[in-house]
Amino acid sequence: MLEPEHVLVRQVEHFNTKCWACVLSCLLLACVYVGSLYVWRSSLPRDHPTVIKRRCASVLLVAALSPVAVKAWTHWADIKVNVSVWELMGVRMEGFIPAVTLPLLLTLVFYFGPLVQSAMDNPGGFTLELHSAFDIQSWRSCVIDAVWLRDQVVAPVTEELVFRGAMLPMLVPCAGPTGAIFTAPLFFGVAHLHHVIEQRRLNKESMSVILLVAGMQFLYTTVFGAFSAFIFMRTGHVVGPVVCHSFCNSQGLPDIGSALQHPQRSALLFSYLMGVLLFVVLLFPLTDPFFYGTIPVCRLAPAPESAC
Repeated sequence: MLEPEHVLVRQVEHFNTKCWACVLSCLLLACVYVGSLYVWRSSLPRDHPTVIKRRCASVLLVAALSPVAVKAWTHWADIKVNVSVWELMGVRMEGFIPAVTLPLLLTLVFYFGPLVQSAMDNPGGFTLELHSAFDIQSWRSCVIDAVWLRDQVVAPVTEELVFRGAMLPMLVPCAGPTGAIFTAPLFFGVAHLHHVIEQRRLNKESMSVILLVAGMQFLYTTVFGAFSAFIFMRTGHVVGPVVCHSFCNSQGLPDIGSALQHPQRSALLFSYLMGVLLFVVLLFPLTDPFFYGTIPVCRLAPAPESAC
């Protein structure tokens, strides 16, 4: 009768060890990512081209090494998988086209209201944006713009690879798929609080204003992080979160305040509401795993939730 009890104790201890390994691995990776931004000492503002280039180099290096961190974690936590680390992190070809297009379509639906507002306020500008999307010269001007490269390419790729691709596989064995979706964004939100240090150093605003802005940023980055993690877990791809992240960076937060004061407020509010309702209706159909094939990260889930 004693032998099964000892086995049970060992299993519980092993599970607790894996959970600590999961959380500590994610925390360490988040600290390394944020810390890499500050290895370059400079008094220049964050949008200065020199600062941007150095920081991009740092986070690209961290992102490139993140598969090594995941591999080390599998040994540390004694996790056995029969797929590659890259596949666990969502870098794979099966279901690639749907993984690029359907999550982006879902995000476009959510931004239906802001897009309608943009078309109302500046029809020429909206048409110009559509034209620019297919204009080679416009793309050339973008790729030589350091701020654009940081916001639209480097930040989405590196943040999604580290905070979704690397962290979610680490959290799933301990928290399960649903728990991981709501846990991983906390690391992502906290990682953005380093802007407080920069704002304080530049003395542009009072501390109360800086903290208020930081709190709002933590809120929306955490909410977006949960959406991005949901996309990753449902599709098994990191490319969907990357393109959605890039699009959201280009659009910013929906400006509901200006919509409430708009001359065509009723039409705009209707479009905002329709966008949200369609987003909710399409959230699960457009992320149905049927479109994306077998999802490698689901193999890490505890048995009752192994189907993700």
